[in-house]
Amino acid sequence: MVMHTFALFIVKIMKKRKVSIEDIARRAGVSHSTVSRALRDNSLISPKVREEIKKIAREMNYVPNAIAQSLLSARTNTIGVVVTSIADPFYAEVVEGIEQVARTAGLSVLLTASHRDFQQEIAAIDNFHRRRVDGILVTDSRINKNNSDQVGQIAVPTVLINSQTQERPEIFHTVTVDDFLGGRLAVEHLIGLGHKTIGYLGVGDRSNSNQLRLEGYQMALKEAGLPQNSDWVAISDEDNIRISDVDTGKKLLSQLFTAGVTSIFCYNDMVAVGALLACQELGISVPQDLSLVGFDGIALSCYVTPPLTTVCQPMLEIGRSAMQILLDLLEEKSVENLLLSPFLVKRGSSAAFGQGSGG
Repeated sequence: MVMHTFALFIVKIMKKRKVSIEDIARRAGVSHSTVSRALRDNSLISPKVREEIKKIAREMNYVPNAIAQSLLSARTNTIGVVVTSIADPFYAEVVEGIEQVARTAGLSVLLTASHRDFQQEIAAIDNFHRRRVDGILVTDSRINKNNSDQVGQIAVPTVLINSQTQERPEIFHTVTVDDFLGGRLAVEHLIGLGHKTIGYLGVGDRSNSNQLRLEGYQMALKEAGLPQNSDWVAISDEDNIRISDVDTGKKLLSQLFTAGVTSIFCYNDMVAVGALLACQELGISVPQDLSLVGFDGIALSCYVTPPLTTVCQPMLEIGRSAMQILLDLLEEKSVENLLLSPFLVKRGSSAAFGQGSGG
């Protein structure tokens, strides 16, 4: 009884400061190394002794030192994720998919933004290296074969999501959505509705995805035997002044409508939202006067008026797949790059040509 009371007294004292492995060793009457091995389930320590030491550790409210453990295992159980913007709803869903897989694997996710700037992307990767993350995921990366030397020696597995360069260094693995197919799906939908003058509203700072969606747009028109007019393509010039995708849509919508298009395929949903806002300001009725199709499938596209027809990227799947590739790389498994297919969701912003005043 006296010994039990004394033990409780010792536990109360230990609670006032952080309990160490040395404290557990003194209580158990064994060496520091024996406690360390027991807590790591080392087979050199008998199961009975391991269980006794773990029981003592629980009674003393021992909390493992994460930094010390990472030094021993060379792992920090953290993953670095670089997104273009934390406010971008598209990447919010991608990161959700990443976290679902990471959480199941017992990994924490560190998040930072590059703002579509190559130097900020490099700085973010360097910062993650200094934090000793186990792996890195980079969205909309600008790293290519010509500038990869600026990244330095990447010492951890790195996966690029929707990379914006065509010439990617072979040291990276990738998860990409088929932007060319997405462009075709959008335009084939509008062609199926009877539209013959179809515009494209794009952005100038995402070279690869913008170019592939534009090429998909052009191919669909070509295969349908429809005319292509340079006045029906409007792409923002953001070399000097960077503006939001919504502002891009608002700024360029009137240019395309004045050129005589009856429908527009927008680079993404946020551009399409900007186009919708411009239509409201100009008294253009959607879809009666003009049909609009977006790209991405963000949640907001369901709630605008009218709801937006869009080419959906499987955002959660993108995040989950990229994180799973990273886990496989950490376990030194062989992996393959992924090219995922988008799909069209029809809503109220697109309608048959001629159903309203636009026909």
